[in-house]
Amino acid sequence: MNIPFSILDLATVTEGGSPAESFRRSVNNAILAESLGYTRYWFAEHHNMASVASSATSLLIGKIAGETKSIRVGSGGIMLPNHSPLIVAEQFGTLESLYPGRIDLGLGRAPGSDAATSLAIRGANINASGNFAEDILQLQKYFSASNNTSSVRAIPGEGLDIPIWILGSSTDSAFLAASFGLPYAFASHFAPAHFTEATSLYRKHFKPSEKFKTPYVMACINVVMAATDEEANFISTSLKQLFMGIITGKRKPLPPPVSDMGTVWNDYEKEVISGMLKYSFIGSPAKIKKEVSDFISTTQVNEVIATSHIFDHTKALESLKLFAGIMQ
Repeated sequence: MNIPFSILDLATVTEGGSPAESFRRSVNNAILAESLGYTRYWFAEHHNMASVASSATSLLIGKIAGETKSIRVGSGGIMLPNHSPLIVAEQFGTLESLYPGRIDLGLGRAPGSDAATSLAIRGANINASGNFAEDILQLQKYFSASNNTSSVRAIPGEGLDIPIWILGSSTDSAFLAASFGLPYAFASHFAPAHFTEATSLYRKHFKPSEKFKTPYVMACINVVMAATDEEANFISTSLKQLFMGIITGKRKPLPPPVSDMGTVWNDYEKEVISGMLKYSFIGSPAKIKKEVSDFISTTQVNEVIATSHIFDHTKALESLKLFAGIMQ
């Protein structure tokens, strides 16, 4: 396909499993991904979700970076309004100091959870998302070498070259990424509705920055691959059940596959979830190679980052191998 391909991991907790097991799976995934030529391995910050164990995102980034040698590791993303920009600068400055040239910092505006959890995280700063642009500027200041005369400095962090990405699922994020001249990662794996419009606006309004002279779009997609289309479709029912939890508010660990989704969802739920999973690539290598090639050709994205919610770890590793095979 001639473009970089990467992985987004949520440290998915499976039914009957535990976060500890999820972390071991992530280590195995990352080691294999590195050997297969994946460009980056990112974690997403979420909270209060039974199926997601990547809440302490920077800690997992450090673990994976320590278990690998060359693959870039980062956040997709850190929800900046949940944190002080200084603390983020220090944490990622520490990671970059430990693993130089390998750390990415993707930033999002959302809380990564529900309203009650957001209040528990942000407290009096519950409206911090309104300061997102200002917080990015502050973070960039902490990373700059010129901040060495300031009364507040990020040590470590100051003077380090840590790429910042803007994450988004709407046109608001597109304008923000364009105005800062930063690369843009779109959450098309669950919010496809504004993908085409947002990426078009981003490219149209992009203002070159010191580090990024041209627009750079990375699209997140769902990938479930197996030897046959039938097997992949069966395996993918875990993903579909996970999205059932999202739209019904009944979030549970990732369930095992089922032979018939008709026993799980009704027609309305099927329609909603099918819309959310528009950019999902489920099937055999022959099928997915054509579909992903068409997607890249149509959207002109610069990179794809795949997320895969697969119950059986052996089958998850196989999917990871098959996807690398069609991308090279």
